[in-house]
Amino acid sequence: MSLVAAVGAVGWPVIDRFRFGDAFAISPHGVFIAIGFMIGAWLFGRIAVARGVSEEAISSVVLWSLIGAIVGARFFYVVAHWSEFAPRPIEALLIWKGGITLLGGIAGATIANAINIRRFGLRFFQMADALAAPLALGIAIGRIGDLIIADHLGKPASWLLAWRYSGGTVAAPFECVGEFCQAPLQGERLQTLERSGSELLDRTGAVIASGVGVHQTAMYDMLLAWGLFALLWWFARQPRREGLAALVFAIYYGCCRLIEDFLRIDKRFGPLTGSQWTALTVVLVCVALWGYLAVSKRPGPTTPPRPKVRRRARGEPATEVPAPAG
Repeated sequence: MSLVAAVGAVGWPVIDRFRFGDAFAISPHGVFIAIGFMIGAWLFGRIAVARGVSEEAISSVVLWSLIGAIVGARFFYVVAHWSEFAPRPIEALLIWKGGITLLGGIAGATIANAINIRRFGLRFFQMADALAAPLALGIAIGRIGDLIIADHLGKPASWLLAWRYSGGTVAAPFECVGEFCQAPLQGERLQTLERSGSELLDRTGAVIASGVGVHQTAMYDMLLAWGLFALLWWFARQPRREGLAALVFAIYYGCCRLIEDFLRIDKRFGPLTGSQWTALTVVLVCVALWGYLAVSKRPGPTTPPRPKVRRRARGEPATEVPAPAG
């Protein structure tokens, strides 16, 4: 344990707010969600234009993605944590106090655009394929904010990427007094966190698990999202059957959330968290759909490869070579 404690952990002081004087403060969580959304929207626009989608349709998809994501992220969080809101239901509307879910945001944006894109005569998977890589990139960037505020902390851990507390106010469900933080958990358990390490206690106060730090599941999710973006960017080099890029995203990221959430300390419904039940459903449906497409071999539209930038002579401006029509 001493060797692990010496080298087998990462850590940084928590910053719960970027403060500007005494009157104004903003959460790093919200800042990086916004940055991730804007960069993802920019990349989506580049891809969609190259595939012949009008700028009006692109702007509409981005707008309804934003609206759907905000509503869905809050709605599905409240549903999964209704016991916390039941005494004062009005607090379900106070989204600025925190409490959103990424998978709920993706679901909300998907539902909003499933209806919206019909106005432009677009197909669902036509747009979903164009959104897959930008969404993975947006998630990877947005998770930086989670790391800054120490959100989505998991169980005690002692390994190379265990996250060691180094001071600051940790995100809920932890409450910090000085540099001692604790979180009451489901089943009358308690998790403590301080510079010396973390402990998970049962209802009697007995130590169930301990470590030099905790699993930082937002960091795992960020690294896996960067891997997903790289995979989808490579996948888009060649023409693909329409819908496959979206299915790759759903299966890959769904499996990531299934695995990651076993390390989290979130509320559970039976053996799984709400996000795990959602991810499991999505993965099973998408695997079944992929299998159906593979077995049936039904003809269908093809997604063109992403546009390439041709080599140019010195001094000549860069020009994009348009992708062939699918």
